[in-house]
Amino acid sequence: MKKILLFIGLIVGVGVLLKLVASKVPSIDWEQKFEAMPDNAPPKWMFSNISAIRSNTDRIIDLLQGPNGAAGPDAGDVPGAAEGSFSQE
Repeated sequence: MKKILLFIGLIVGVGVLLKLVASKVPSIDWEQKFEAMPDNAPPKWMFSNISAIRSNTDRIIDLLQGPNGAAGPDAGDVPGAAEGSFSQE
């Protein structure tokens, strides 16, 4: 019985600690923390690479949409995409 009460108390304590920590996370300015890191810090690499991937993706989407806003070629217009053009072994 004591083990069960101890376990329940431990679970409640961990829950309260998590709630306190979680309430402070939204107020952290992550961009400022990343800017303060040295250039060779792995979290800063990850942040800058993700930002670069997002900007490249946006640029690629803009290029595919073209000047008239229409989507690029669909699979029917791609050479070699027709049925039977690939051999099956």
